[in-house]
Amino acid sequence: MKLRSLRNALWAAALLSPMLAMATEGGIGRPITGQQVYSDAGIVPPTPGLVLTLGSIYFNGELDSSRQVSVGRVVSAGLEATASYNIANLTYVWNTGPGRWNFASAIGLPVQYTKAEIDIAGRRLGVSRSDSNTNFADILVNPVVAGYHFSETEHIAFSLPFYAPTGSYDPNRLANAGQNTWTFSPTVAYTRLLAGGGEFTAVSAIDFYTRNDDTDYKNGAVFRIDAMWTATIAPQWHLGVVGGWIEQIQDDSGPTADKLNGFKGYSVGLGPIVTWAGKIGNQAAAFSARWVYDVDAKNRPKGNGVSVSLTLPFL
Repeated sequence: MKLRSLRNALWAAALLSPMLAMATEGGIGRPITGQQVYSDAGIVPPTPGLVLTLGSIYFNGELDSSRQVSVGRVVSAGLEATASYNIANLTYVWNTGPGRWNFASAIGLPVQYTKAEIDIAGRRLGVSRSDSNTNFADILVNPVVAGYHFSETEHIAFSLPFYAPTGSYDPNRLANAGQNTWTFSPTVAYTRLLAGGGEFTAVSAIDFYTRNDDTDYKNGAVFRIDAMWTATIAPQWHLGVVGGWIEQIQDDSGPTADKLNGFKGYSVGLGPIVTWAGKIGNQAAAFSARWVYDVDAKNRPKGNGVSVSLTLPFL
């Protein structure tokens, strides 16, 4: 199968899943709006080997002071959240040949800077509290990614990535890199290669959280879908648009969540994306950059997410 092997290196970046999110405990969950889809996410390449992806996502957003939010063991009115999530993602493509099915496995090792500021009695009165730290976040494991090739131009991939609660966590802190929960995310990614070198790719998943035993708080299941469309603007360069929709489909549960009426919410974002695929010296490489603005949000910090990633396939 004559796939675009260099551009296909970017597919591994789709295994990245940023930390900040919507509704959920602390206004912080796993995904950021519009940041979960990457070029060729539906393609598992047939050529075996190791792929390294280095990714960095910066997010800053604010939850209006008219809304209460549970942050650790504190219930506050309003929240301003800032995070810089940085991950090294290693993917191994199995030697399964050039048939319809190809398989891969991956692990992501993240480090995160987190800052949170909450209202105690209103910032206008000068009564607020803030916290920040830089530490290891929860490890991301993707045991099996199964990719199916409908044709030369149409592809789909299925996976069940999960987060293990290995990151730094203290229920008495406002800013935590870890979330103290297991999270399982059955995922489907679809890619359609377009004439002229562009593409349409969509990634959809549902995130299922276990209970945070330290706070007796359980996040409700979260549905999310991200999509991107790109067109060729120059040799090796593609420009397009990316968007995302996150919708919590279950109420949060636990004593605090009950007081907040389940703290159910959503987020919608849109922005530009640019990708490049070529060589750095003799090494094949792929680069991606995007900016996503939250058009609308409820029960989560509304703001801006900026990300860059560099993928190096050792195939």
